[in-house]
Amino acid sequence: MGKYKHIFFDLDRTLWDFEQNATDALIEMYVEEKLKSAGIPDQDKFIRIYRLFNRELWQQFKENEITKDYLKTERFYRTLKHFGVEDYELAGRLGRQYLTISPTKKKLFPYSIEILEYLRKKYQLHIITNGFKEVQFVKLEHSGLSPFFNEVITSEAVGYKKPDSRIFDFALEKANASKNESIMIGDDAEADIKGAQNAGIDQVYVNFHHSVNGVKPTFEVNSLEEIEKIL
Repeated sequence: MGKYKHIFFDLDRTLWDFEQNATDALIEMYVEEKLKSAGIPDQDKFIRIYRLFNRELWQQFKENEITKDYLKTERFYRTLKHFGVEDYELAGRLGRQYLTISPTKKKLFPYSIEILEYLRKKYQLHIITNGFKEVQFVKLEHSGLSPFFNEVITSEAVGYKKPDSRIFDFALEKANASKNESIMIGDDAEADIKGAQNAGIDQVYVNFHHSVNGVKPTFEVNSLEEIEKIL
């Protein structure tokens, strides 16, 4: 597609395997903090319950109903409390550990490096992410993704989260790119695809799970490898 010059990528769940890396971090924390002895006998159930509370609180955070600091501790406090462990100090420690350990994990989706190698020969590559700024740069560094990207735009630094069109406008200005020469690649139908549509930017929906959600992107793929057929 000769009209494109700039490609904006989402990071979590598009290139960086958030679920697997989070699981690995939580397992490590479960062992290190001796949570079995603390009253949480099942590691898998600990992770499952944490994910339920984390998803609920992240939705509130995305809608600006709670703060980042509240989210970081509360997701672990509610998880511990579910198992009858009411220990706010432990919850705070787990919250800090998670943000230290999880971004050092390196699992990427299949063909992540290969597609970036392919694309950077023809395009300028950038990141637009809703993740916390102090962890997203660590993720990029530890997973070997940093060298591929010219600009990394985090919602925390900008003050707006995807799908707010203002984060896309900021990214375009930062990258010195125009809308008609840019395209957004991401896995989130709401944040990445509808957000880019609202900003007037073309999109590639990376629909790993073949989800049906009514979104009508410019392009849709089910694997990163398929992007080569488009760009």
